[in-house]
Amino acid sequence: MTLLDFFKNTSNLKNISRQGWIDKLSIEHPESVADHSYSMAIMAMIISDLENYNSEKILKMVLLHDLAESKIGDLTPDQISKDEKEQIENNAFSEIIEKLPNSIKLQYAEIWKEYQKQTSRESQIVHQIDRLEMALQAKIYEKSSLSKKDISPFLETAKADITHPKLKELFTKIIEDK
Repeated sequence: MTLLDFFKNTSNLKNISRQGWIDKLSIEHPESVADHSYSMAIMAMIISDLENYNSEKILKMVLLHDLAESKIGDLTPDQISKDEKEQIENNAFSEIIEKLPNSIKLQYAEIWKEYQKQTSRESQIVHQIDRLEMALQAKIYEKSSLSKKDISPFLETAKADITHPKLKELFTKIIEDK
């Protein structure tokens, strides 16, 4: 895979719909994985700068966190076990970055592993930003056509996973937003 192949592969995220919105809410044209990643990147940039995290590392982590889905699609917990998903994603991610220059391939592999294992404060906040973005998107869908009952499982998952004080504050504002 050349650099161009890598870019083509990553651009495929624009064509991968977020499966949970389809499976659980029957949304016909949900956001793409690329839409989700972009929204997360904006949130992560702001939170990282406000909270004095390593912004470059966080932004790379956000951009890489769903990259495997460009090859395998957006697999949900209802479709496959967590361990199986992790193995499939790890294999796909390795394939995607295989032909990148070693100087960045090794760095991206390390960031990917750190995200998967949640071994740093950056990886932990990125996981929480992922949930915060999901909650925000759920509220956007609620305003367009869904009920509070429809989106409540997404909000409950986010509420359970968000522990950072600033993100909890933002989550509260999201759920209270009319």
